[in-house]
Amino acid sequence: MEEKKFSYYFDEERGILFKTYYGAITIEDINSSWEFAFREGLIPEIKCGFVLDYRKASFDVVPVRHVEIAAFYKRHIEVFGGYKIAIVTEAPRDIVIPVLVEMHDEGYSSRPFSTIEAAIAWVQVGVYSTRGSVKK
Repeated sequence: MEEKKFSYYFDEERGILFKTYYGAITIEDINSSWEFAFREGLIPEIKCGFVLDYRKASFDVVPVRHVEIAAFYKRHIEVFGGYKIAIVTEAPRDIVIPVLVEMHDEGYSSRPFSTIEAAIAWVQVGVYSTRGSVKK
């Protein structure tokens, strides 16, 4: 049986799509989990942003490959464009990847956090309403 690597939850009241990762996560896991969400229609049209929770996971990514994550977001700018992507991780060794990805943000914003509460607050800053989109 294949190990569960990710799950999705859309909080309608906040307008945030939460994505939780589990176990060792590779670039391929990140890309394929988003492709799964695209195919299954898991990303609503009306949203405020994304909170990616890595607290139950760890990055199995060589730091130089961080550019592939930013490139994926840019290739799918129709999904991520104009939105905030908060990355939550508690492990100091795992903060490196989101910090490096943030340096390549273009057309979207990403930022690492160590708590869900801080991530949610950042995603919601600048939102017209919990059912609307982020100010551009």
